[in-house]
Amino acid sequence: MQNNTQLVKNVFNKNADLYQEKYMDVAMYATSIDLFCKCLPTDGSVLELACGPGNITRYMLDKCPGLKILGTDIAENMIALAKQNCPEAAFELLDCREIDKLNRKFNGMMIGFVFPYLSREECIQVIADSAKLLEPNGVIYLSTMEDNYVTSGWRTSSKGDKVYMYNHEEGYLTKALKDNGFEITDMQRKVYDGWDGKPVTDLILIGVLN
Repeated sequence: MQNNTQLVKNVFNKNADLYQEKYMDVAMYATSIDLFCKCLPTDGSVLELACGPGNITRYMLDKCPGLKILGTDIAENMIALAKQNCPEAAFELLDCREIDKLNRKFNGMMIGFVFPYLSREECIQVIADSAKLLEPNGVIYLSTMEDNYVTSGWRTSSKGDKVYMYNHEEGYLTKALKDNGFEITDMQRKVYDGWDGKPVTDLILIGVLN
């Protein structure tokens, strides 16, 4: 959905400072990020998709200062904030659907909450592309909002910004991981109240490439 891609980019550029204020603390996901980091060499390389203001990047670097992280995002303002928050890391503008253009390998792939903005087919393709970019025994981390795919739809934020958001199902995500040579080593769910008071489930999957 190309039009939605531009909408998402505009929304994140517009609200980058607000996003940083709200989401820099990733303590809710610390346990799973710690597991991801433990699977990496101390000086390992990580490709992070949709890095935002560098919230997960900052946590990983504080936990494992030797990591070499390349953070990517489609929003220029997010990249600018990430560079300020994580000067030790490298950042560049890149759509996660175009990572097949990268000409290097990584020990880890960090994919934190970009899937809510990608269709089922796009998510499956990102997983396949990630497998090709990982070194042997490379590790993948992905998180997304979990619900029946048919509940996906247009959402309007408290600021009046409208984007199409996808809910995803564990079944086809785990299948895509296994089909591309990953062994799933950890699965977690976080349940909390959404902005409308309804419960939201975050699904977190970690896999190692065989």
